Amino acid sequence: MKLALIGAGQRGMIYARYAFEKAGDEIVAVVDISEEKRQVAAEEFHIPKEGVFSDTKDFFKQGKIADAVILATMDRDHYVQAMEAIDLGYDILLEKPISPNVRECLEIRDKAREKGVVIVVCHVLRYTRFFSAIKQVIDSGELGKVITIQHAENVGNFHMAHSFVRGNWRNSDLSSPIIMQKSCHDMDILLWLVGSNARKISSFGNLSYFKAENAPEGAADRCLDCPCADKCRFDGKKAYLPIRGEWPATVLTEDQSEEGILKALREGPYGRCVFKCDNNVCDNQVTDIEFENGVTATFHLSGLTNKMHRTIKVMCENGDITGDDAQDYITVTKYSANALYEGETRTIPINNEEGFHGGGDYRLTMDFLEAMEHKDEAKESRSSIERSVESHLMAYAAEQSRVTGEVFYMDKLRNGIPKENN
Repeated sequence: MKLALIGAGQRGMIYARYAFEKAGDEIVAVVDISEEKRQVAAEEFHIPKEGVFSDTKDFFKQGKIADAVILATMDRDHYVQAMEAIDLGYDILLEKPISPNVRECLEIRDKAREKGVVIVVCHVLRYTRFFSAIKQVIDSGELGKVITIQHAENVGNFHMAHSFVRGNWRNSDLSSPIIMQKSCHDMDILLWLVGSNARKISSFGNLSYFKAENAPEGAADRCLDCPCADKCRFDGKKAYLPIRGEWPATVLTEDQSEEGILKALREGPYGRCVFKCDNNVCDNQVTDIEFENGVTATFHLSGLTNKMHRTIKVMCENGDITGDDAQDYITVTKYSANALYEGETRTIPINNEEGFHGGGDYRLTMDFLEAMEHKDEAKESRSSIERSVESHLMAYAAEQSRVTGEVFYMDKLRNGIPKENN
């Protein structure tokens, strides 16, 4: 099959590499505003000069030159680009979020349905062995029905600083609220595990730490000029020089030499003081959810954690499932009759594969390619847009609840989605 890559950043390149290296598909075009990224993709995938574009308008003018597009641009660009791709008959592997605007999410879904194109949303958690193992235990029925879930996304303080304070997703006016951009993943995984749509949602959160009043006394606007750098864990040299050649240092520049990183810190957004940026997204948020089948769940997002990982506890009628996706197992416990008996407990090993999200990115890409091959067989992808829209409605409701203080009833929301940008 022939694919075009729209957005040659980290995420888009991951999916393109799997298609190119593992499935033997051809990447015939790349579109990116960055000349540096275009050149890297063109060289890696052997894309001819006529297949390299700096603007999506020039790409779409060519008509349909591939079977599908990998659409991995910024959040607020997805709608226009996806709608143009659908008009041309492209199947789409679409980076999340579908759009920060829930009405646009629904319009993309409806148009894809009308035109008969496949859209798979990059909700990679459904494809990880960790969450798949939890889902398998739930579906087996051995612990009875799910009653309630505690789920947490520990963003990692360095990831928070990189992506949501200094980086592309720092400001909801430019991208999305953090619960939409980062945690529609988590809304989606809760939907999948519970097997029911949400009934009502409430949420609370704020930007508590990464703001000017918490800057060290005398701190400069940029790390390389800062007298406090030696004592600051967010100093750009500490954050990026030790991990040259790895994420997130690779986001700063294609030149991963020490000189290249220092130049990026001196001139680019990632050298800014984390307390003096134009960020406005939450660094902590809690969300309460009641599902239509009666299951309740809490979701806790925090940017003030040491490492990046997700933890979960699924409490059922007769036992619970606990796990940390940074570990290689989950624990299944059947409840005991008294405090002296620990209960029947077993661990299930998780054989995570290499790559991002424990192999989830790879299996997502393969699922998309398979969905394209069998689109006439009415076989729906695990992360089809039909299944993915609900998570975006949940994220939207959570953010609106956080801002307004109201409980959001999902039926009312579904029937009255605002026409304006949201």
